[in-house]
Formats: sequence, structure tokens, C-alpha cells
Amino acid sequence: MSVKKYIQDNQEKFLNELLDLLRIPSVSADPKFKDDVFAAAEFVRESLEKAGADQVELCQTAGYPIVYGEKIIDPSLPTVLVYGHYDVQPADPYELWDSPPFEPVIKKTPRHPEGAIFARGSADDKGQFYMHVKAFEAMMANNNLPCNIKFMIEGEEEVGSEHLDIFVKENKEKLKADVVLVSDTHMISLEDPSVTVGLRGLSYMQVEVTGSNRDLHSGTYGGAVANPINILCKMIASLQDENNHITIPGFYDKVEEYSSEYRKALNDAPFDLDAYKKELDINDVHGEAGYSTIERVGIRPTLDVNGIWGGYTGEGAKTVLPSKAYAKISMRLVPNQDHREISKLFEEHFKAIAPTSVKVKVTPHHGGQAAVVSTDTPGYRAADLAIQEAFGKKAIPTREGGSIPICSLFQKELGLDPILLGFGLDTDALHSPNEHYGVKNYYMGIETIALFFKYFKEQAGK
Repeated sequence: MSVKKYIQDNQEKFLNELLDLLRIPSVSADPKFKDDVFAAAEFVRESLEKAGADQVELCQTAGYPIVYGEKIIDPSLPTVLVYGHYDVQPADPYELWDSPPFEPVIKKTPRHPEGAIFARGSADDKGQFYMHVKAFEAMMANNNLPCNIKFMIEGEEEVGSEHLDIFVKENKEKLKADVVLVSDTHMISLEDPSVTVGLRGLSYMQVEVTGSNRDLHSGTYGGAVANPINILCKMIASLQDENNHITIPGFYDKVEEYSSEYRKALNDAPFDLDAYKKELDINDVHGEAGYSTIERVGIRPTLDVNGIWGGYTGEGAKTVLPSKAYAKISMRLVPNQDHREISKLFEEHFKAIAPTSVKVKVTPHHGGQAAVVSTDTPGYRAADLAIQEAFGKKAIPTREGGSIPICSLFQKELGLDPILLGFGLDTDALHSPNEHYGVKNYYMGIETIALFFKYFKEQAGK
């Protein structure tokens, strides 16, 4: 039996296992789901053991465990390190889901006529990392594993991978490999398969603006005492000018300006602006002047408010002048922008623009560096050849706007470029209500990953 036939014959089993994993609400950001996050780690551990991995263990950290497993068939052969994460984003607001976020259902959509799995974590990242487990199982079942393999599946990616860097630094020999394979990104489409070669970094901050020592009557004190919400809104608005250029001093000092040739090549990737706007139900796109949509999400930094609150938000009216106002603000960063330096610049500037009538507190949450990988490596060539065989087309190299902070960690600490072989689509509602992942994408991913191992053995030349 071939690996491909094994995958085809076991599609229903592979799908049902993923649905079971998706039923575990492993939300790392919310302590009330702590037991569920540990349950997801145990599910992954058991899955690796059943698939044929050795040395499978839950590596404890100060937070959630890292699931490690390996299969070393011959030390002289190349070794592939697979990274993924079993934790998921919070599902709030639940009322905007068409079906419960942790009760997966399969529904057909225009983008997924064969069906898509609707559940939190389906595309980010349970559906994608589990493809690697099933590809490994298929290769093992056929005694056809071309390379050594190591798995490192963590449970804190959605909260900044706070303890992963410690684990990587302390276990360099354990994690020694020839390439890191990651499926936590998307491709342009199944018709135009792509490989991500660039990711932005991240600086995530929370700000707090305080006025009076208590909430006040807006009639008695309004106009005489600072309203923190009003001031916070003005401060946030001032962070970008009329061209949507970020106004923080020094913010762009290390931002690389690309050649017209590079920008043209970037914009040659298939992209339908009208379809993009229709999909999002917007009349027009919005962003930094002088750059295309592809450039804005691939090679330019951004600043966005992810949440803002304060005062009275309940039913009816309450004429209150609030004591405090809050916002969560994230900045996507490009290569050469250090997230620690940008966080410091943000804090200094935000405090400097505050009027003396309020007090300001700035709290960094988490961050990570941007990463760019070369297309002239055995890993990229293996990914391209695998996609050519599975999809019948060459892979298109793309730059993606999201952040996977550990990619730069792998480059720095392990000396390895990650191969970002993702199979989701940018329309899969990651981090949003009704997140979903195509059933066909799931199966195609399993098949392509198995092919990657075949071609990586050839390309690595060991």
C-alpha cells in the first residue's frame, strides 16, 4: 500500500480524530480553560505515540507543556523538526458564531465546496499541525519514512510563546535538525498554492488612562474634569497621520525600503482586489498611502487598536464621567524592527502625548521578531517539489502579514530557517467567529507533507 493510498483509505478516521481534538477548548489566554489546555496536550501525546513516535513526553514549563516526540530511523539521514501549537484563541464573542465554537460542524461554502470544518482552532493551528501527525502515521504504516522526524507542539503560541524560548535554548541538542517545518500560515488558494517566505513581527501593548479617583456625575463634573475615554481616543487618533503613517518618533528608522523590482514581483502574485472587498463587505481598502494591499500586509509595519473600553456599557443610560479608559494596541513589525525597541518607543511617546490632566500606564503584553526565509535552500526546494507533485503547479513565494515569533527564535538559536508550509486560506476567519478549515485542504496538506519528506531527503543530500 502506498502512502497516498493509506491517506485516502483513512480519510474518515483522520477527520474524526481532528474533530475530537477540536472539541477540547484549549484557550491558553483564559485561566478557566487550564484543564482543557492540559487535556489537549495529552491528546497530542497519545496521538504521536499511536502514530509510531518514540520518546514521546510532556515537557513541563512554567506554563503549559510542550509535547515532544521523535522517530530516528538513521542518524545519517536528514532530520525534520515539526513545530505547531495545540492552544487556540478565545472564542468570544460566542453569540457571533453560527454554531458553537467547540462543537465542530462541517458545512459547504463557496470557497470550500467539499466542506469546511467550523470550529475554533480548525485552521489555527490544530487542523494544520495535526496534518503532520497523520502524514507521519501514513509514512510509518507503509515503512516509508524517508527522514528522521522530531515533533515540538506547544500550548502557548496564542499568548506569545513565553516559555518556548527557554525550552529551545536549554534543549538545542534534543532539537537538533536540518530544517524546521511549520504549518501555521495560509496559501493563496488551492488553485494557486504558495509558500510563505516572510512573516511580520509583533509588539502588543495595553494602555490605561486615569483621570479622577472615581467615576463622576457627568453633569456636575463634565467640562471641568478630564474624561479619560475622550483623551484616550484623541491620543490613539494622533498615532497615525492623514496618510496612515505611524507618528511615533523613530518607528520607521530601521524599516527596509524595497526596490521597485522587488515590489513589482510581490504584486505579481494572484490577487483580486474586487473579490477581496466583496469577501469582507467593504467599499474600499484602507492603509498607508503609496503602497498596495499586498505590500501593506507583507512588507509594511502597522498599528491597530484591538480593543477599547471604559465607562458604562450596560443597557440603558448612565450619565457617568469614567475614572479610567483602556485599550489594547498591537503593532505588526517588519525585519530589522526589534519588538523590544518598538515597545519602548511606543511607551515613551504615548506617555509624552498625554495631557497633565490624566495619568498613563503602558503595559507590554508580548512580542516577537519578524522572519524572512530564503527560497534558495533544500527545504524550500523540497516544499516546491512537493507542491508541484500534489497540486500540479509550482509554489508561489509570498510574504504574510501575521506573526509567528518563534520563527526568528529557530533562526537565532537553532540556525534553521523555518519552511512555512501552510494550507489554510486567508478567508478562513482566523481569530474570528466562525473560524473554519477546508476538508480538502486538510487532506491535501497531509499528502503534501508526506511528499516533502521524500523530496527533502533528496535535496538535503545526506
